Amino acid sequence: MSSDSPSTPDAPLITAGTRQVPDRVSLEGVETRWDEAWTAQDLYAFDRTATREQVFSIDTPPPTVSGSLHVGHVFSYTHTDVVARFQRMRGREVFYPMGWDDNGLPTERRVQNYYGVRCDPSLPYDEDFTPPFEGGEGKSGLQLPVSRKNFVELCERLTVEDEQLFEALWRRLGLSVDWSRTYQTVSAESRAVAQQAFLRNLARGEAYQAEAPGLWDVTFQTAVAQAELEARDYPGAFHRVAFHGADGPVYIETTRPELLPACVALIAHPDDERYQHLFGTTVRSPLFDVEIPVLAHPLAEPDKGAGIAMCCTFGDLTDVQWWRELQLPTRSVVGRDGRILRDTPDWLSSDAARARYEELAGKTTFSAREAVVAGLRETADLDGEPVKTERKANFYEKGDKPLEIVTSRQWYIRNGGRDEALRDALLARGAELGFNPDFMKVRYENWVSGLNGDWLVSRQRFFGVPFPVWYPLDEHGQPVHGAPLLPTEDQLPIDPSSDVPAGYTADQRGVPGGFAADPDIMDTWATSSLTPQIVGGWRTDPDLFSRVFPMDLRPQGQDIIRTWLFSTVVRSHLEHGSLPWSDAAISGWILDPDRKKMSKSKGNVVTPMGLLEEHGSDAVRYWAASARLGTDAAFEIGQMKIGRRLAIKVLNASKFALSFGAADEPLALDPALVTVEIDRAMLTGLADVVEKATAALESYDHTRALELSETFFWTFCDDYLELVKDRAYGDPSPETVSARAALAIALDVLLRLFAPVLPFATEEVWSWWREGSVHRAAWPSAAPLRTTADPAVVGAAGSALAALRKVKSEAKVSMRTEISAVELTVPAALRPGVEAALGDVRAAGRVVGTLTLVDGDGEACVARDAVLVPVEQPTASKA
Repeated sequence: MSSDSPSTPDAPLITAGTRQVPDRVSLEGVETRWDEAWTAQDLYAFDRTATREQVFSIDTPPPTVSGSLHVGHVFSYTHTDVVARFQRMRGREVFYPMGWDDNGLPTERRVQNYYGVRCDPSLPYDEDFTPPFEGGEGKSGLQLPVSRKNFVELCERLTVEDEQLFEALWRRLGLSVDWSRTYQTVSAESRAVAQQAFLRNLARGEAYQAEAPGLWDVTFQTAVAQAELEARDYPGAFHRVAFHGADGPVYIETTRPELLPACVALIAHPDDERYQHLFGTTVRSPLFDVEIPVLAHPLAEPDKGAGIAMCCTFGDLTDVQWWRELQLPTRSVVGRDGRILRDTPDWLSSDAARARYEELAGKTTFSAREAVVAGLRETADLDGEPVKTERKANFYEKGDKPLEIVTSRQWYIRNGGRDEALRDALLARGAELGFNPDFMKVRYENWVSGLNGDWLVSRQRFFGVPFPVWYPLDEHGQPVHGAPLLPTEDQLPIDPSSDVPAGYTADQRGVPGGFAADPDIMDTWATSSLTPQIVGGWRTDPDLFSRVFPMDLRPQGQDIIRTWLFSTVVRSHLEHGSLPWSDAAISGWILDPDRKKMSKSKGNVVTPMGLLEEHGSDAVRYWAASARLGTDAAFEIGQMKIGRRLAIKVLNASKFALSFGAADEPLALDPALVTVEIDRAMLTGLADVVEKATAALESYDHTRALELSETFFWTFCDDYLELVKDRAYGDPSPETVSARAALAIALDVLLRLFAPVLPFATEEVWSWWREGSVHRAAWPSAAPLRTTADPAVVGAAGSALAALRKVKSEAKVSMRTEISAVELTVPAALRPGVEAALGDVRAAGRVVGTLTLVDGDGEACVARDAVLVPVEQPTASKA
């Protein structure tokens, strides 16, 4: 039967067709040739008539389209493809789409640099706009301001170009993706899904808007979520500053004296005896003369600095917690631009205080700090000089300046950070999820347990999914945030900056009594957290959604457990009351030769197309598959060379195994024809490999499966092929039939075992002698291969052959040199195996005379007293 015919798992494939083995085998060009063939055949197309039980669905990571892919992508996406290919061969209908993560800050920055533009939402749309240039760095000169719509169009243009390059690389790598099922996170369907999910969150009270302190990046002018933070060392200095108490100065130590006008309390630990007498009293702030309460809170650190700290709104996240729990007033002085607010605050009542503030207004925090320190020296409220230090500061992961905490109106989705019941439910979801490897689960648990606020999902950017919200404007033209205007789900997607809410006309936009659009877009994770819903057709194709959701697998990197994995669990829990998938496969990092993580930001990444062209895709895939999930792997060219050697050996060994008998003679694949003991032993050993490799792949341990298959393959090539080739070349007899059938069966099984990792080499060989594709063939089963023969026979016979070859090697003669007599010392454990295969040992070792077996010690056979038959040298002919 053909390779892709339906069969029960244990049914043997009886015969294979005519062989067409090329004279010269090569890996050159296999990637292009087979990608074109697979595409023409729709080989990996998903059959949507399959039931949910027949489907294996993968929530494929959509790579960020903001430049080039790097070798880390190749590493992790290969792991996913191995799973997809294995499950397809196991009989599952694999739902394996590919997405492109277009929106977000990385794309905006790339567009700014590539076209030399920046977005200015106040500008009108220019239908005939042409960017200043294409392909430049955009950093050497001024960037031309353009309207938001023009900017978005440029984003869309560039991402389409990048996506084509990405797809070409993925095809070269051999990803068995259904290329008819691609999506973009900014497509109309993706926007509609994200907006619909948000409207439902809003209706259920899971999404809400609040004026609250939040982390703010002054460079990119956007709010930043907790998941996007990086703590970095940042130079600073401690300033010992005197507050004025009734009984004398009260000293605090701060690295941010510029926030003195924002101070709302001094706080010490409730058990700190030094400040017991001050709790409940007030002090006055230096320079600004504001009355400040002295309060107790357990988060104060007695052993840090003076043990008493000023709480400002807001210097850090601890200030936010104190402000919230102690119900302190808000006195913000830092604006969204990172500068001191220009309007003098009304809590500064004295002329001197107001004059001091006016000196700071409009300054950067750095310049304001210098001015405040100068003032403190002048009033003698600075005790000593500042002491330099390194402090930990929060940065946006893509930014290069410390974050500020500013008060602004933002959208949030509840994620358990402020709701214990929801937190417990999400921890329970994590316990349900199969993490591979299992130790990654603790990262999820630690993240959820450590949340201190809800998920901030609004961003002050331009290219992304807009919030589907308008606000009515009152008689003064101010938005009424408490009465949002919302579209119906059938109207989605909408862009509130150009679409008009029901009951209004376009000329009412921005006028008193009219309406205004919500200006923000959704955080990129607010869209990416819905990838199962986007690609599964949740909104428009409920039949497909029922066949693929909840999905089987989410493959991803370990560094985005807190963002992509967790946020997807949140959205699925809130919308569907379930996990989005049953398992998560977490890849490790790629390390450079200095054992540092490879990343674009570090500048130590390797772009993969050159690697694929130089070493071949199977070789690069082999390197990737040699690393287990969750384990960091070194970038090793040497490992790729080993992979290429393996792929070439598959071609050469296969050609050799297919060379016996006439080319038009069908190869028998019936295990019943395998009657010779060493042949049966080889198949039994192969059965063990199939059984263990299958179990490993079912538990997402592709590395173990590869190790097992590769180890067996090299023994098969080095020992078994050499031992049986003379018999396989012989005249038709049961022994010859046994060897040929065993070789054909082993090749058939080994090609299928290697197919998930080496898709091109295995497909190439499969095409020489089998119908269809190896990638649609059934995964091998151990049962038809298993016999009563001991697999150790092959190793024992291989040891005997190695001993005979060593004699010839030491004598520096050809391996085809005959031996007329030899004594073979055989360890007791190997003797049954050597005796069982003695005929093949004699033939492969060219022993034409006496072969005496002698019991011996050790672990390997040793040949002694060998008599080599001299090879007659041809005489030179006379002229």
